[in-house]
Amino acid sequence: MKHTLLYATIISALGLSHAQAAQINGQVLNENKQPVSGASIHIHGKDKAVYSDENGHFTLNIDAQGQLHISKDDYIDQRIAINETQNTLVVELLKSSIETVTVYASGLHKTNMDMASPVTVLSGDTLKNRSQATLGETLKGLPGVNSTYFGPVSSSPIIRGLDGPRVKVLQNGLDSSDASRIGADHATTNESLTAQQIEVLRGPATLLYGSGAIGGVVNIVDQRIPTDQLDEFQGAGEIRYDTVSEGKTATINLATGKNGFNVNLNALRRQSEDYKIPSMHVDEHHDDHEETQGGEHDSHEESHEIVDKIENTFIDSTIFDFGASYVAEHLTFGVSYGNINTEYGIPGHEHGHEEHAHEGHEDEEHDEGKEAEHNVYALLEQDRWQALAVYTPHNDIVEKVEAKLGYTQYQHAEIEGGIIGTIFKNDTNEARISVEHTLGQWHGVAGYHFYRSDYEALGDEAFSPSSKTSQNALFVLQERKVGDITIELGARYEQFKLDATDIELEHGHDTHSEHEEHGEEEHHEESSYNETFDNLSLSAGLVWNFAPGYSSSFNVTHSERAPSSAELLSNGLHISTGTYDLGLGYEIEDGEIHFEPEDIKQETANNFDLTFRKFSGDFGFTVNLYYNQVDNFYFQQATEYAFDSHDHELVHISEDDEDAAAVYQYASQDATLYGLEYDLHYAISPDVVLKVFGDHSQVQFDDDSYLPRLPANKLGSAVNWNIQDIKLTASVTHYFEQDKIAFNESVTDSYNLIDLGADYQFNINKVDANLYVNINNLTDELAFSHSSFIKDIAPLPGRNIALGIRAYF
Repeated sequence: MKHTLLYATIISALGLSHAQAAQINGQVLNENKQPVSGASIHIHGKDKAVYSDENGHFTLNIDAQGQLHISKDDYIDQRIAINETQNTLVVELLKSSIETVTVYASGLHKTNMDMASPVTVLSGDTLKNRSQATLGETLKGLPGVNSTYFGPVSSSPIIRGLDGPRVKVLQNGLDSSDASRIGADHATTNESLTAQQIEVLRGPATLLYGSGAIGGVVNIVDQRIPTDQLDEFQGAGEIRYDTVSEGKTATINLATGKNGFNVNLNALRRQSEDYKIPSMHVDEHHDDHEETQGGEHDSHEESHEIVDKIENTFIDSTIFDFGASYVAEHLTFGVSYGNINTEYGIPGHEHGHEEHAHEGHEDEEHDEGKEAEHNVYALLEQDRWQALAVYTPHNDIVEKVEAKLGYTQYQHAEIEGGIIGTIFKNDTNEARISVEHTLGQWHGVAGYHFYRSDYEALGDEAFSPSSKTSQNALFVLQERKVGDITIELGARYEQFKLDATDIELEHGHDTHSEHEEHGEEEHHEESSYNETFDNLSLSAGLVWNFAPGYSSSFNVTHSERAPSSAELLSNGLHISTGTYDLGLGYEIEDGEIHFEPEDIKQETANNFDLTFRKFSGDFGFTVNLYYNQVDNFYFQQATEYAFDSHDHELVHISEDDEDAAAVYQYASQDATLYGLEYDLHYAISPDVVLKVFGDHSQVQFDDDSYLPRLPANKLGSAVNWNIQDIKLTASVTHYFEQDKIAFNESVTDSYNLIDLGADYQFNINKVDANLYVNINNLTDELAFSHSSFIKDIAPLPGRNIALGIRAYF
């Protein structure tokens, strides 16, 4: 008897037993006491949901006390405490002026209205209409978000002035595992057109996702592993044409299921040519630019050429992913495989790409002669496997046990003149195991996170050494509701290990042929670097619903981050950016490079976020204020030196010639980040909504200098007008002059972007379709992005008309 009681106690504690089921009959009504159909009702922490019928009625089986979560698009979510003795329930939902969407990256099924930290979610047709060929360009119009913009071929998100290894890019909660965090010319391996939604978490999100999220998280959510039971065949497809680059894009999604077994297929094909820009004057060294739309030429016309297209900006991409799953009452299991094969030009290198892009990359004889030697483009390939397992015991303590596994093989080759100059490889393994639980009045998630990256850089122009990095972490996030206030506490301990080999101790990638010919002694040594960092992250936040339809939130975080291999150990020519990159572990003394990685300290950020929201009635808003003090902030800055590739030596920038590459070195200083983000809207009528949005951000060091390539502030307004089945949109965004510049930078002028859109919705034989036209940069304004490494030679695209049709069946 004692053994039986002990066994039952252990089973109950582990969440492996199931309480006696009870049934709740309820109804969902709006504020006018009218039924709300299609509302989702589920127990918080459980994936299984039921939906209200046309009369608002629903029936839900429960086997333990918990919290009922009722949600519906355009309504404010309701959360109601329930237990197994409850029989009937009437729920009233208030109309919301802000779309309420579940944020998968929150870790606790929170919506964007429940988050203590600021978040924006793009989904549905809004996401599809904003989609561009790169992730950065898709998101750049959001408050607080900008783009690195390496032409239209490669652009990553910048959040609050931070990019690179500080912004974690995820695919369904796991790292995208590409090389986009290493260099601006490396494209992300994420596609917005095949996504269900994209979540942008501003500010540190290190608790769940590691030190690489010290600046924010972008999570791309798709259904490559179906998590809902599918009982019928469904799908979607889209075809699009862009005039600015003669771009052609086609995508399709197919899904079906039976008896809990489900399959999903996504495929995309994209081809585009060099993109057009408003005409501008460029001197032969690309050191100056001038708008020529008025037909005026300056007095030095003979030294300039007129450019209306940016060479070497083609894209040729194929994406495919397939997933299968089994979904039951208490168990979900699924696997997926995805493949990306993309070829894209790298702007800033003269060439005629067509011979390479469409003739198997073989050199052909042509009039340009030596020009073929400088053709530079990238070939990106990725194979990605993911697995998901979810067990929901419906126990009083353990609500859900979830495991996510990922394995990725990535390769990025930079090809010059038909010859592979450098290959970047990144093979990664990732595992995330979490347990969602309830302990008394606290609801939370705890887990273990493992990540390992095996990175290789091969070739004469590999500017960063091969390295292995690993992260092992434990994390916990807890929340408790006290009246109208929800308290959130969290902690994460992470052990970060970096192991690098073949490190250049002095000048990197020197063939030494000239030195050998003259009998000179070689200056070429290699070494290894091994270091372990212990990173601790802590957070405390609260959300206060101080009045119906109003809330405020406050969040404070402490985050630590170790330097990445590229930040610490880079030493070599970076072919794509045309620079010589030097890591934090090196010093320049009298024109000589020395490896001295002593006393490398972690980057430590203390961040404060304050958010105000109004989400009911005709007028709504979200306003975010933030302040971040960062010690040992790593950043890449221009130096007073250039690297002469002929003599393999550093020269002072005043002695620079056209064959020398500017030296950019990672440095470390204490920095202060602060800013404001806002998004306001007012419904003039049910069919007309006005919006105002924008941001102001500042990143300044203790010596009063500014972060290089700091994005310009922006202010925008938009109107959405629905006329029966037609949706019209118009927006104007003003990007302010950026005169907060770093050493060796130039001021970037202000500019305005005017965008228009029209969407006609119709259906044919149960097929819902959208016929749309979007016009970007209506006035064909010549505009330059201050955050771009190639600002002066690759302005933003000119006027673009995108025509497309989207269908759901």
